[in-house]
Amino acid sequence: MNSNPGQEGAVVLFSGGQDSTTCLYWALERFSPVWAFGVDYGQRHWVETEQARKIAELAGVHYTLVHCAAYGEMASSALTNPKISLSQADSLRPELPASFVPGRNLTLLSLAAGFAYTKGIQVLVGGMCQTDFSGYPDCRRAFIDQAEKALSLALDSPLRIETPLMYLTKAETWQLAAEIGCLDVVLNESHTCYAGDRVHWHDWGYGCGECPACKLREAGYQAAFG
Repeated sequence: MNSNPGQEGAVVLFSGGQDSTTCLYWALERFSPVWAFGVDYGQRHWVETEQARKIAELAGVHYTLVHCAAYGEMASSALTNPKISLSQADSLRPELPASFVPGRNLTLLSLAAGFAYTKGIQVLVGGMCQTDFSGYPDCRRAFIDQAEKALSLALDSPLRIETPLMYLTKAETWQLAAEIGCLDVVLNESHTCYAGDRVHWHDWGYGCGECPACKLREAGYQAAFG
């Protein structure tokens, strides 16, 4: 694990996907030590978690995975329940995609904040993005600002939540990965496909090519480099 006494540390919310992988390498340029923090919240496949462990090892950072599968059972969505189609809308909120997990980012931030507190770290880094946020209300900066205030009060300690991708398009996120030197890792190791496909290879990485996450990833890559 990287270490630089006297420099501010950070905990990165780390799923092993494109955005969090880019954020991990972004954080490594700015903070030390850096911890990669993942949560098993009952996802329908383990591919991202497996890739997260590999990427953290490549990056030379410690990876912590918290098991909280019961949350996914309670807050059921297409990401946690294979019986729900990824292509349909949310049953309660038709304006949202079926992949919306209610309260997910608030839960992840709370868990990460508790972990960071035990390490004496006051910075969280997340890959939330309201430009390409797929309709998720908990990816907006307005939500992050309120979560930052609430968690600081809950811990009685200042907490800062960095969101380097917040105002970037997916194409700009690809370009950022190239600028900070992690493009190969993002392409070959990160995983965003909702179907968990690590068999089919494309110019933009592995994935089924049909789910919403794959289509967004492909469109961004083509816009950036195509």
